[in-house]
Amino acid sequence: MNNMQSVRTMRLAARRRAFKRGQSAVELAFAVPLLILILQIAADFGRLFYLNVEINGAARAGAQYGANNVTTAADSAGIIQAAKLGGADVQNMMSNVSATQCTCATGTSIPACPASYCTAIPNATYVQVTVQATFKPLITYPGLSSQVPLSAQAILPVQQ
Repeated sequence: MNNMQSVRTMRLAARRRAFKRGQSAVELAFAVPLLILILQIAADFGRLFYLNVEINGAARAGAQYGANNVTTAADSAGIIQAAKLGGADVQNMMSNVSATQCTCATGTSIPACPASYCTAIPNATYVQVTVQATFKPLITYPGLSSQVPLSAQAILPVQQ
């Protein structure tokens, strides 16, 4: 009788293991789409963060080029080119790059800067570079826009 009970116990244990394997497969089938969605959201967030860092770097690169001296500050095309080179990895996502120049000194042909610029260095000329880009997520999320506009700005005084 003892052998018979052990055979029954072994068969019952085998059935339980088979049931647990099937249950695990069902749980995995429910969990995989959720895990894929979480990974997709994480990937899109990483791409958004990377694009934001890149356009900030592009704006700084353009402003640094323009701030070298008075000649480069007036070279809008060169500033824009420097900004585009600074964001070369995302150049196709940049929708607009603009460069402006302003001065705190009066009586010049350069437009006047806002008063907040002129408190630190009263007679300086400033270069302002603005870079705009559009982020497009890999998938469309319900309730969110299919495009996210990003903007970065860098302002530096021109070295005299």
